[in-house]
Amino acid sequence: MRKSYYAAHTYMILGLISGLYYRELTRANHFEGDTQLSVVHTHLLALGMLGFLIVLALDKQFGLSGHRLFSWFFWCYNAGIAITVGTMTVKGTLTVLGHQVSEAVSGIAGLGHIVLTVGLVLLFVLLGKRLKPEAAAAEPGKGPVGAAAADAQA
Repeated sequence: MRKSYYAAHTYMILGLISGLYYRELTRANHFEGDTQLSVVHTHLLALGMLGFLIVLALDKQFGLSGHRLFSWFFWCYNAGIAITVGTMTVKGTLTVLGHQVSEAVSGIAGLGHIVLTVGLVLLFVLLGKRLKPEAAAAEPGKGPVGAAAADAQA
């Protein structure tokens, strides 16, 4: 669970820094057009911070981090965010500075989105595995849901 907390905290810091970077870079270069930098802040806060806060709550309820798929999800999802946000930052910075942006940057961003999607699929597979034992969940004290229900009744 700590991994999700630290990831959420890190993405909060990066999200705030990216918003400051966008504001200061565009101001310093007197840029007033559209740039990918304007949404890096939002992507880091929504996909990173809020995403991992939700995973943290799900982990607390269903014990996701105790399963081997959790590490696969964690690293795929983080890699997807890093690749996507990194290419957005590069493309946005080059746009603000007035440089030509290679089409390869968009291709790399697409790969980042694919890796991010793989991470989300792994999360849902993992969540499905943790929700699957409905018979155990119906009995108090058995399974992740049943244990939470037994605690709530006590």
